[in-house]
Amino acid sequence: MKKAALHNLGCKVNAYETEAMQQILENAGYEIVPFTEIADVYVINTCSVTNMADRKSRQMFHRAKKMNPDAIVVGAGCYVQTKEAQALVDESIDIVIGNNQKHELVTLLNEYEKEHTKQAQIVDINHEKQEYEELHLKKTAEHTRAFIKVQDGCNQFCSYCIIPFARGRVRSRKMEDVLNEIKGLAKSGYKEVVLTGIHLSSYGVDTGETLLSLIEHVHEIEGIERIRLGSLEPRIVTEDFAKRLSELTKICPHFHLSLQSGCDSVLKRMNRRYDTAEYEAGCDLLRKYFTHPAITTDVIVGFPGETEEEFKITEEYLKKIHFYEMHIFKYSMREGTKAAVMPDQVPEQKKTERSNILLSLEKKMSEEFRNYYVGKEKTALLEEELVVDGKTYFTGYTKEYVKVAFETEKNMANQFVTGKIKGKLKDDIYLLVEF
Repeated sequence: MKKAALHNLGCKVNAYETEAMQQILENAGYEIVPFTEIADVYVINTCSVTNMADRKSRQMFHRAKKMNPDAIVVGAGCYVQTKEAQALVDESIDIVIGNNQKHELVTLLNEYEKEHTKQAQIVDINHEKQEYEELHLKKTAEHTRAFIKVQDGCNQFCSYCIIPFARGRVRSRKMEDVLNEIKGLAKSGYKEVVLTGIHLSSYGVDTGETLLSLIEHVHEIEGIERIRLGSLEPRIVTEDFAKRLSELTKICPHFHLSLQSGCDSVLKRMNRRYDTAEYEAGCDLLRKYFTHPAITTDVIVGFPGETEEEFKITEEYLKKIHFYEMHIFKYSMREGTKAAVMPDQVPEQKKTERSNILLSLEKKMSEEFRNYYVGKEKTALLEEELVVDGKTYFTGYTKEYVKVAFETEKNMANQFVTGKIKGKLKDDIYLLVEF
């Protein structure tokens, strides 16, 4: 039996596609082994969101070839899509597969074994109309929470982002296919699903469906107890959207609303399609219809031209909105984007200073959010074992994504436990005590 090893770089959409490619290989008779072992085939699903991601992708190709010079090395995904010319001449890559073509993996492996010449399957994703690429999962690497890709591509063209060029325009998965996959996963015992996509809020713009309609249909699936949503655009949160979501008992009140800057002049340079007033209105609606929802976000510091004053405006805005978690990124110049050639690039030292200020703020707000739940009754879906000071616990998450630990000697993976949240056990993990 031939052996295959896969390595994923990048986002949850990439992770979904890597797992789908693994299942394609399993169905073709391959034995899947860890990436650190000798294999006949190495598949690297690449990322291209930053220049560093490009470099990591290249390093993984070379590492795979070094582990087994006779192996077939497959470069798939965003890096080879955006850097096709470089990938085609890279001697450590034998097969190049762009986005929307990963279902061709086994066909290309068979062709390579026949001809022993470099194989490539890359379409011009930005100029040729693409259909949604159907990939399916029967199981996922995570045992309790299944990430479901429902959408691909992006039409936004933010000035710092290469992803629309790597992924092409918005393509939505047929609702029937999404629901069938989730039904299968529910039968396999999964209790929580996370709907994800490259630009999730755009789901259905090309098919006449809506994300809200999809969520309402997923809510009807027996066995699924929780629904989480991937990153949302702020403008999707209307009164109707928030109200209807709040009527669905399986929805987790955990919303990742992408912000990037709390200053309108910076948002404009970023080509984001909202301002801070619209963003705040969305947060207010979520807080109107949900009790103490977890609102998380992304923030870029040091975007070209960001002045001290603009940074201060962002800092004060973040305090005002009061997030549960913030992912803070130092602006990284991405070749091929408008922002890369903008004047007044911010020095690295200044980006680091600003990042440290916001990371400190994030830690403070995050702890305040979690402390709100001390003394309150909550239900957690447990996932994995943790030993602290000789005691055995199972950790999991509440609907608001607060991590808790429940003391038990039993294997409680994929089980719900309801109890009262006590103080902090360790780091950001709180103790859950059964009544």
